[in-house]
Amino acid sequence: MTRKLTPEDAVERYLDERKPEVSESTLYNYTYLLERFADWCNTQGIDYINEIDGFTIHDFKLFRRDTDDISNLTLHKNMCTLRTFIRHMESWDVVDDGLADNMILPEIDSETRDRKISAEQAHEMLEYLDKYEYGTKRHALFAILWDTGMRLGSVRSLDLGDYHSGEKYIELHHRPESDTPLKNAEGGEREVNLHAWVCEVIDDHIKMNRHNVTDDYGRKPLFTTEHGRPARSGLRMHITALSRPCHYTGECPHDREQMECEAWTDREYAARCPSSISPHDVRRSSITEWLKRGHRKEIVSDRCDVSPKVLDKHYDVRTKTEKRELRRDAFGMD
Repeated sequence: MTRKLTPEDAVERYLDERKPEVSESTLYNYTYLLERFADWCNTQGIDYINEIDGFTIHDFKLFRRDTDDISNLTLHKNMCTLRTFIRHMESWDVVDDGLADNMILPEIDSETRDRKISAEQAHEMLEYLDKYEYGTKRHALFAILWDTGMRLGSVRSLDLGDYHSGEKYIELHHRPESDTPLKNAEGGEREVNLHAWVCEVIDDHIKMNRHNVTDDYGRKPLFTTEHGRPARSGLRMHITALSRPCHYTGECPHDREQMECEAWTDREYAARCPSSISPHDVRRSSITEWLKRGHRKEIVSDRCDVSPKVLDKHYDVRTKTEKRELRRDAFGMD
């Protein structure tokens, strides 16, 4: 290994190489994680990427898990991204060969990968929001996520002008130059119909709780903070906190003492509740519910911007019994 690279230089070169190969949203995720890794290396006194070894990677994994308080599934994805980066470093002869293959990734079970909520749970959350948090950002956010099955990044990308209250739909645009790319770029651009009750919530959110602000690019976001467009992490936290059963039912299914449970006492630790879900879990659950109602996969695929093949593999979590009963109904069998 003859050439030395600082962690920042290594990350910058890697991202430049991958930029033409991946979507804007994927590049965004790579950038966030790898810049976090480079910053962490600096705090550990690692001047050159050549100095990292298995202990370095292990310590960073623990840092992400414990200090950044991320879920095991997110940690698994992070370490997969880091492993791909390390493999590139190996190909450039700046780290030891075999370092990537020797990485130990966090294990994830099927329950974590397939976490979802039922329509009954979603309706419980909506009833709670209607009664106690009507018209809030969280109310409008969950209503859109559940009704449309959108990705969180897509919802964050919405401008005030993308919402059409009278016609009851929203339009999605790929705007990477102003920090709101869509995962499938121009292929993800579309118009999505909304139910009337969702529009009522959005209308009242705009009247009561939307801040009259623009983002860093002069655009008017649909969802706002006092300073502009919210970060993904802030929107994600709203869903994680809402989905704790103690929040919307007042009861804990895990027999925890409320005031001794950090998932209850500190909203930033809401993800530590075993029953909490992420926005992506809402997306999976919404798609499953549309399918359970008998809607054709092609229509659901278009509405939710997911190919039928990916839908089958990752989003259709209906049981065999549910699928059989739908076929019975479709064929008119008594």
